[in-house]
Amino acid sequence: MLGLRTVIFKVPDLEKAKQWYMDAFQAKPYFDEVFYIGFDIGGYELGLVPENIPKSKKSSNVVAYWGVEDINKSYQDLIKMGATPDEEPTNVGGELMVASVLDPWDNCIGIIYNPYFKLADKNN
Repeated sequence: MLGLRTVIFKVPDLEKAKQWYMDAFQAKPYFDEVFYIGFDIGGYELGLVPENIPKSKKSSNVVAYWGVEDINKSYQDLIKMGATPDEEPTNVGGELMVASVLDPWDNCIGIIYNPYFKLADKNN
């Protein structure tokens, strides 16, 4: 295993989701087609794909956490943009804080403040 590469969210309206994620992550897609929209978020891929058969309820049994500097501000910013609270910012030990929201299409977005995590050097 080489580590996390891509997190994909299924959405019924790719254009609306693209705009929402551009605002939420303050990033523009590097790949933008009718079948896939890809963002580079700090060296990791966030992908959007069309949801052809909507599910009645999406599962949150797996949560991808995106690193943030200020978890309370990031959490509140996402809520203001139309996300629904899932888990309020919670201390999970030491300085580690996690939270999660549901995007407007019920995809679970985790955010984490983790001052202990350092990206591996890509040259090693």
